[in-house]
Order: sequence, then structure tokens, then C-alpha cells
Amino acid sequence: MGTERTGFFWDERCFWHGGGHYALTVPVGGLVEPSGAGLPESPETKRRLKSLMDVTGLTAQLTAGGAPAATRDQLLRVHPAEYLDAFRALSNAAGGELGPRAPFLPGGYEIAIQSAGLAVTALARVLSGDLKSAYALTRPPGHHCLPDRPNGFCLLANIAIAVEEALATGAASRIAVIDWDVHHGNGTEAIFYDRPEVLTLSLHQERNYPLDTGAAEDRGHGAGEGANVNVPLPPGTGHRAYLSAFDRILRPALDRFRPDAIVVACGYDASAVDPLGRMLATADTFGALTRRTKAAAQDLCGGRLVLVHEGGYSEVHVPFCGHAAIAALAGSEIEAPDPLAATLAARQPGPAFDAFLDAQIDALAAYHGGS
Repeated sequence: MGTERTGFFWDERCFWHGGGHYALTVPVGGLVEPSGAGLPESPETKRRLKSLMDVTGLTAQLTAGGAPAATRDQLLRVHPAEYLDAFRALSNAAGGELGPRAPFLPGGYEIAIQSAGLAVTALARVLSGDLKSAYALTRPPGHHCLPDRPNGFCLLANIAIAVEEALATGAASRIAVIDWDVHHGNGTEAIFYDRPEVLTLSLHQERNYPLDTGAAEDRGHGAGEGANVNVPLPPGTGHRAYLSAFDRILRPALDRFRPDAIVVACGYDASAVDPLGRMLATADTFGALTRRTKAAAQDLCGGRLVLVHEGGYSEVHVPFCGHAAIAALAGSEIEAPDPLAATLAARQPGPAFDAFLDAQIDALAAYHGGS
């Protein structure tokens, strides 16, 4: 058993979620030929992560188990009844789509509320003191989902549902959400955009997805002004600049906010070999980001930290990126050496692009009041 009481929440049914007829992210039809792979959001990245953890022995060091599905009352704190009813009705019929690039098969509603329930339980048990930290292997993901519309593979706003439950029950009064998925966390941002009690921080590839959100100038509204921090980074950003952006922008924002807990929208699609990103992060990047976030949680909120799985679409690389993050979260010495480490180290930005990235981060740090 891990000495730091780290939980790991998963459910086999989440691997059974399926999408529609896509080739990568393009609907099949016309001149778009069907693809055997279908949507890149497949169960294999998550299943292979869990399998790798089992084989290395990491799972055995965690408090692993399932969780109840999110309740309707929990869902209604984020999503209107009309949306939930439409989702359930289509799920009970033939499945389909209610929003762009967010298809589901019959039974998709039950799987989605199960996914949300993993995040709810992970955060609740950390806030109760039963666990010091936790990882929720959620699928489908959630950070693009708006209250009344699914988007980008996301059907329910998993993290927002968990955060709203914690706030409503009085388990916490201030929560920070860090999103290091390669795509902007537009759904989480929109849900909390005018809320001062939730700090949302998104570290993402600029103008990847969605194309019209994620600008540094979007800082919140009304009472939430300043409680939304976007850090758009250019394509090709690698390991060193990711950590610099965290140290110079995200950590100072966390220090000012002083949350009761930190939740991470933990995507691995900034990996250098991801089909939906153009960044150069490595498995070591995700381990290092987790260690930095864990240090912030220890300094600011008694170590209360939850990672919730989001994107990441390389079946080969996601398991090693996830293993690095979860081992760092749990303080485990078990390693799963990244088979792409040498290749990716050789492809990191050179001095000229590093200087450009430093200037970008300098400007963003000055704008957001960082160091």
C-alpha cells in the first residue's frame, strides 16, 4: 500500500463508451473514407494505462476501486434538466450526437454519469481526509462540455460536477482547477467564468481546439475577474518551457489564491507523438508537472490533490505519460521507463526557439502577475 494514501478510481464500463462514424475527427461521408481506427478517443489509451500500472505493480500501491455514478442532483448543479433529459432519451434510443464531435452509442448516458461519479468520489474522499490524493480514470472526458451542450468528446463536465458538489456540501470553499490538456479547457472556464471561489488555469496549445477560446485576455467576468488564467503556448513547446510556464505563471496564481484543494484536468495530448497536438511534452514532463502541483498542494492546502483523466490519444505513449504522473502523485518509486524518451529528448526545441518561448512566457507572466 502506498504510504501517501493515494486513491485510484476506475470502472470497466467507462472503457465501453463508443462514438460514431468518424475518421479521426472528421465525420465519415462524401469523400471521407471510413477509418478502422474511428475516433481517436478510444478506450485503448486508458485501458493500456491501467494494464501498465497492473504489470509494474503501481496499482497495488494505490487504494484502487470504483465509485457510484453521479446523481441527478449532482448533475443538475452544472447541467440543465433539458440537456440531461435529451441526452438520456437519445442514449435510450439509438445513440447519436447532441453537440460537435461528441458522439455516443446506446447506453452512453449511463457510462457518462459513471465517469462523472469517479471524479465526484475522488474529490470527496480527498476533501474528507480519507485519502491524501487521488486519480480518477474518467471516460468519456469532460473539460470541453458546456452546461447545455457536449463538445470535443466530452458529454458531461466531470470536474465541474465534482467541484460544485464539494462547494455545495461545504467540503471546500475555494478550489483551483489546473488544465494541462493540450486543448483549452473551455467548458470548465465557461462554467466558472464569473465565480471567484474557483480558480481556473489552462496551459494549452494556442488556437488548437476550440479555435475561438483560450486567449490570455479572457480572465473572468464580474466577481470572477482575475480567477481565470489562460496560458496559450505555441506549437512546438517542449519540456523545459512547460515547466517554466508552470513555475512562472501557474504557481504564483495558486499562491495568491490559496485553494482548499487542487484538481487537475490531466490530459496527455501534449505528448510529442499525439495525433491531436503539436507539442513536444514527454512522459517526464507529466511527472514533473505532477510533482510541482503536488508541492503546491502540500504548501497551500494540506496536500489535497486530485488528477482527473482528460485527453491523450497515442495508444503507445499515453500509458507511460500517465504512469509517470500517477507514480509522482503517489510518491512511488516504481518506474515504467518511457520507450520514446531518447527520441523525444533529441527533438526538444533548440536555443533559438527556446529564446522565443522564454519571451512568450515572460510576456504572459507579466500579464498575469507572475514572476
